[in-house]
Amino acid sequence: MKTPRSLITALVACLLVLVGCNRGEKGAGAGAAAGQPTIALVVKTLNNPFFIEMQQGAEEAAKRLGVRLEVQAADREVDVERQMQIVENLIERKVNALCIAPSGSREIVPVVVKANKAGIPVLVVDTRVDEKALAAAGGKVATFIGSDNFDGGRIAGAFVTEKLGGQGSVAILEGIAGHETGDARLRGFRESIAKAPGIRIVASQPANWERDQGFNVFQNILQAHPGVNALFACNDLMALGASEAIAAAGKTGKVLVVGFDAQPEARVAIKKGTMAATVAQFPSRMGATAVEHAAKLLRGEKIDAFTPVAIELVK
Repeated sequence: MKTPRSLITALVACLLVLVGCNRGEKGAGAGAAAGQPTIALVVKTLNNPFFIEMQQGAEEAAKRLGVRLEVQAADREVDVERQMQIVENLIERKVNALCIAPSGSREIVPVVVKANKAGIPVLVVDTRVDEKALAAAGGKVATFIGSDNFDGGRIAGAFVTEKLGGQGSVAILEGIAGHETGDARLRGFRESIAKAPGIRIVASQPANWERDQGFNVFQNILQAHPGVNALFACNDLMALGASEAIAAAGKTGKVLVVGFDAQPEARVAIKKGTMAATVAQFPSRMGATAVEHAAKLLRGEKIDAFTPVAIELVK
């Protein structure tokens, strides 16, 4: 039996409509088809517990607010180029809002400008965008959500000064050179330590936020400065790596170790005595606030240009 030409035509038309609908769902995000705006959160890496906590806070807020959340990250914090590619892809897909924890304060500026031109609001989390570079490029961000990293470094420095009684040799593990977050923590720590003339910084080297580099770099520092009394690491992963190097050298308890971020493993290390303290930032709150503020912007509401998140010493 032959199928009538009119029926074939109708079936083809139906198929085209279905294909068109499926393509539409992939455009501004599948949630857009269901009336949900899509908010993207781009963090530095998901191999760091700090950013996993940030993701969890963001997901809880998105569920509560009824928005679609997409979280992406490069494999390593140092991969600035990959993070930029991720943001560019999200802009091409026309997500409704971008929340970014920049891996590079200056490097992220070009994609912020692209998002501005595409009419996509940009909210910055944890690490500030370089203000001079952003202004020179004519870009803008809706808000910065994060802790005062300078104050966190100052708090760590005051703790080290107190524990050493104002006398001793101190080493520092830095983050990525030129990275606003690490630089601010470093400045705050150095300013605080400078108030104690009896404390001398014998080494200050980058370990790029990574645990294995924290181990290797501090192992070398211990060999060059076996009498070092304390270490300030600009994040907990480097502090934990350094603690392993201290243990390998048989010096556990002889070197005061202070980290930053208050990750669960660092808290355990403090209880065990392999670390002395860490500075807490509450990344879950940062992630939740980023999504909440993005949702407000999409509803046409105003938000503050800076939303501070609490900071405190855990010891």
